[in-house]
Amino acid sequence: MKTTRRKFIETSAKAGLLSALGAPLFFSQTAACASIKMVNESKENFAFAQDPLPYNFEDLEPYIDKQTMEIHYTKHHAAYVKNVNDAIAAEGIVADSNNDFFSSTSRYSTKARNNGGGAWNHNFFWNSMNAANKVSIPSGKLTEVLNSNFGSIEKFKEQFTQAAMTRFGSGWAWLVEQDGKLMIGSTPNQDNPLMDVSEFKGRPLLALDVWEHAYYLKYQNKRNEYVSNWWSVVNWNEVTKRLG
Repeated sequence: MKTTRRKFIETSAKAGLLSALGAPLFFSQTAACASIKMVNESKENFAFAQDPLPYNFEDLEPYIDKQTMEIHYTKHHAAYVKNVNDAIAAEGIVADSNNDFFSSTSRYSTKARNNGGGAWNHNFFWNSMNAANKVSIPSGKLTEVLNSNFGSIEKFKEQFTQAAMTRFGSGWAWLVEQDGKLMIGSTPNQDNPLMDVSEFKGRPLLALDVWEHAYYLKYQNKRNEYVSNWWSVVNWNEVTKRLG
């Protein structure tokens, strides 16, 4: 009985010591695994969303017509969002944010690249515009920066218009900040300056959609009239916020 009792006490003591030593490590590993799991779940749950319009479909008239806005938003943009999220799920794409997604575009399928660009570009575009009865003009810091980089606001508009007009086929014209300097350029299809595959890079400040579906119902093949009238609904206050 004494021997059995002694062994029981020794065994219990060892178990207690192992528990005391092992418990912190066990719980530390468990906490770390839970933390990693939460990060991975967060990344795996990344998806694009369609921002609500900051105005009604008809609010950009007469410069952009209601029917074009409604089709553009509810059909084209909605399809880009759905298709990129389908691609993210199918390809197991992991990203922390939109910027993280675009920094690795070269690794994704054409479907993910095109629709990811279409989803993000349109959200950016909608917020680059104001209702026609809420006209804003460049002012303050934005005016100073545009004058400094392009000579004048009119010269800036001329260069931006040129970028929009010379983009062959479908694409986008952009104003970006790059290394402290403002630059104008364009991208094809649904590419944007955040993509690692884009030849034109920078932090976007303003964008214009020059796909035909953005203007054809009202302007047909007259892209020049669409671009010219679009300046009447640019949300300069938003551009100023993006400039920082």
